[in-house]
Amino acid sequence: MKRFTKSLIAIAALMMALTPVTFAKDFLKFSGGPSGGTYQYFSNGMAIYLSKNISNLKVSNQASRGSVENIRKVNTKRADFGIAYSGDLYLARNARLAGDKNKYMNVRAVAFLYKAPAQLAVLKDSGIMNVAQLKGKRVALGGPGSGAAASAERFMRLVGLWDNIDRQFLGYSKAASAMKDGHLDAMWILAGYPTRALIELAATQDIKLLHVYPVAADNGLAEKLPFYQPLYIPANTYEGVPYATASFFDSALWIANKKVSADLVYKSLKAIYTTKGLKYLVNVKSTAKQMSIKGGVTGIVTPLHKGAERFWKEQGLSISKGAAAQ
Repeated sequence: MKRFTKSLIAIAALMMALTPVTFAKDFLKFSGGPSGGTYQYFSNGMAIYLSKNISNLKVSNQASRGSVENIRKVNTKRADFGIAYSGDLYLARNARLAGDKNKYMNVRAVAFLYKAPAQLAVLKDSGIMNVAQLKGKRVALGGPGSGAAASAERFMRLVGLWDNIDRQFLGYSKAASAMKDGHLDAMWILAGYPTRALIELAATQDIKLLHVYPVAADNGLAEKLPFYQPLYIPANTYEGVPYATASFFDSALWIANKKVSADLVYKSLKAIYTTKGLKYLVNVKSTAKQMSIKGGVTGIVTPLHKGAERFWKEQGLSISKGAAAQ
């Protein structure tokens, strides 16, 4: 009987030794954005792709309110990866976020994802022709804690309108619905174009996009908010908007907590920045067409993660002094 028991134990031990172990050694959290938003498409797509293409890694996607919340979550390691605007990250690192004097020193940039231009929409029959005419109007600025809301506050303060508008903190879809129902006069978006909320609004209502760059430039945009850069939103991006719109953009960045393994960040970049990886992300969200090796550090003005710096230097990119890893 004892021999039989010993034999069973030996067989069981042999079977265990021959059975492959399938658990993940690393489990990371990727904080994205509101449901249906560009951040969430990117974070979910990247989480799925990394989980499938890096052995012993599982990345879970998390919804969030957006850029500023992601910086706070990544800083405290409630999330390992996230997406944030370069401007928010710059201000957070320098204790200049609106109403928040904390310094967020544990967040590192990983890669540029896409340009997010400011888009300020009104209905064509509103009579609003320029930014100055928003005085006293109901303006949706983005959801609370979002990068859109933070950028809207910076812009409105810059042009002297912050205390002269009826501020509504609504996400894009809710803002578009409120515009359609006549409960709003304007809505602010900071996202890659075309944005679904405006596509859907323009399908049922005649809209206009206001030129935001000229008035911002006149009020010191380049000196006061140096992470913003000018661009034109092309004509006919949205139905009924036949002209190019003078705007400015922030860079949406992939970010990480500084304590995430440098080797893991390096492997993650190596997986995403392949022909297969980039094609996958474009299928998830067409905005990913802006991603490339050549443009990998576009708009990054804060320190890179050590794993990211290693990867981008291997690709032959020059790293600016402000982006050097720490």
